[in-house]
Amino acid sequence: MARSRALSPETLVVAAGRPERKPDAPLSVPITPASTFVAGGELEYGRFGNPTWAAFEDAVGALEGGRAVMYSSGMAAASAALSLVADGGAVVVPRHSYNGTLGLLAEAERRGRISVRAVDVTQPDALAAAAEGAAMVWIESPTNPALEVVDIAQVAAAARTRGALVVVDNTFATPLVQQPLAHGADVVVHSATKLLAGHSDALAGVVVVADDATYGLLESYRRMHGAVPGSLEAYLATRGLRTLAVRFEKAQDNARRLVDALNAHPAVGAVGYPGFGTIVTFEPTGGAAAAHRVATSSRLVVPTTSLGGVESTWERRRRWAGEPETIPEALIRMSVGIEGYDDLWADVEAALGSA
Repeated sequence: MARSRALSPETLVVAAGRPERKPDAPLSVPITPASTFVAGGELEYGRFGNPTWAAFEDAVGALEGGRAVMYSSGMAAASAALSLVADGGAVVVPRHSYNGTLGLLAEAERRGRISVRAVDVTQPDALAAAAEGAAMVWIESPTNPALEVVDIAQVAAAARTRGALVVVDNTFATPLVQQPLAHGADVVVHSATKLLAGHSDALAGVVVVADDATYGLLESYRRMHGAVPGSLEAYLATRGLRTLAVRFEKAQDNARRLVDALNAHPAVGAVGYPGFGTIVTFEPTGGAAAAHRVATSSRLVVPTTSLGGVESTWERRRRWAGEPETIPEALIRMSVGIEGYDDLWADVEAALGSA
């Protein structure tokens, strides 16, 4: 059916990736637990494709404005994106980035496959200088966990003049807030485990590109490296995606109200929030020991490392050995969920009292 205008992201999360509309067709693409397919079609073998993956890929591709390739986890998606760098290439990365990404890059550098240039992304001139001669500029906006915001269009323009590929990890913002491909990025990466799937029950990753040749490389990487998602996980991720807009709106509203309350609390020092999204950071005034007590004293907020689910979670990030030393020892990263705000704040306030 022809449409007179483009659909909004809030509509696409519901409508994209649906089966063909015909009598007695299922409303949602069903789980297809098949390791092999009858010869003569496009699938052939379970490592090459699956109808349940395709539904998620179609939906995320529509949201981001490109073609999507689904992987078994966010780290598998990041590995696939990094595979676009030829041996010996340099990769520019924010000094404050997801711990797993920094670890992946460090491992590749130790093996001599790439070189890594960590930069302060709040300094555009330094980032542009680091991009000189680089093969890839990898950015997060907001960064994890420092929540620094990057001007994607500015970075993409600077990288393009220097011949570097631009990758944007869009996990925190989601395509509801920004579509990096529209701002000049070449590749978009998501840990779909987080906000896209949104229910803490499915591991998945996805990479989106606008260029057909790059899409072919990423799809081939999945085939040859076996980084394939399970059909159940793909189904769960697609089902979770359908409620992304309403989950994000409620969690973001809770986050904004929490930021105001945290800023006014005497036991809280610095509070971080980029002005949008569901992730908040704060530092209890008592230092790392106080932060540990806060993060382990809640009854409603779950102390865990993941984020983006319907439930609120938090942790002291420096408990991880690989977290950059420039992240404050007392910093708590909180993923705000969709609970009733009064209940949520009462739990946070009680935990702060324990410190």
